[in-house]
Amino acid sequence: MKTIKPFFAIFAALLVLQLSSCATTTRIQYLEPAQVEQAAKYKRVAVNAFKNDNVGLGGKIETRLSQKNVENKPYYTVLNRQDFDKILKEQKLQYSGLTDEKDIVKAGELIGAQAFVTGEVSSAASQDSRFYTERQECLDKKCNYVRTYRVPCTKRTISMSASVKIIDVQTSGVIYSNSYSPSNSWFSCADMPVTLPASDTVWQRQANDIAADFVSKIAPRYVYKRIELLDDPDIEYNDNEKQLLKSGIAFVEAHRMDKADQIFSQLVFQTQSLSYVAAYNLGVVKEATGEYEEAKKLYTLADSLQKEPVEAINKAINRINQVITQHKKATQQIAQP
Repeated sequence: MKTIKPFFAIFAALLVLQLSSCATTTRIQYLEPAQVEQAAKYKRVAVNAFKNDNVGLGGKIETRLSQKNVENKPYYTVLNRQDFDKILKEQKLQYSGLTDEKDIVKAGELIGAQAFVTGEVSSAASQDSRFYTERQECLDKKCNYVRTYRVPCTKRTISMSASVKIIDVQTSGVIYSNSYSPSNSWFSCADMPVTLPASDTVWQRQANDIAADFVSKIAPRYVYKRIELLDDPDIEYNDNEKQLLKSGIAFVEAHRMDKADQIFSQLVFQTQSLSYVAAYNLGVVKEATGEYEEAKKLYTLADSLQKEPVEAINKAINRINQVITQHKKATQQIAQP
């Protein structure tokens, strides 16, 4: 027992150290511009019927476009397919499966679309393959004797290949295109049976993933990052200032940035702008509420106060300029008519 106690003492000390080193973080939302910048200006769009679309990929992309909201407003005007059918029938054009670029331009002009999204599902396959895998089991309690045996197994691979593109209806030029080949595999063995998924279920999920990825490339999007808060005073805090620091962090964790702003502002004032912890934490709150220029000023103040490198502050200094640039680009894309 005497030899065990030191082990537990060390383990407990390490556990306390690990728990104490877990920094408080908050999740911040950022608006980023479309990755395909030239595609962001096309906001009146139509989705042409995809070739060989047995998985409903075209419909899923149309739904994603319709549901795309940026700054609490719909980003796209997705032109109604029923209205298209009526107009195109009148013009003796068949909306389903338009492939000729001249027809696409003519159809786009008739229905007022700036761009068409179209594509093809070139394959949707499911394949089962059989194989054997080796297992071992002990023949005695000490496992001095082992038996090796083989177990039959099944590997199911479900895959899809598709291409998607967005076309300028005025020029017939391809604005952006991408090819996708998602593939997933599952295993089931006789001694550990697992229900293998149905191919239709997987194809639907793969088609949803393709639709989500494509739309995320051509429109501004929101991303989320966890940002660290500093919870240990860097200078001598009195009892009131310690409580302000604790309360400010608690309100951040409760997603009450308004209260956290008031408290950290008071802490910066009471510490006479000499505490990088107070300045940095207020900067995080400003960043979380989209006040990026104010956040930058506070991070710069925190940076000037640190005597030794503080990782969180250094990350903030590097991050905030990129955040400002990306937000400006996204805002410009949104403002385009």
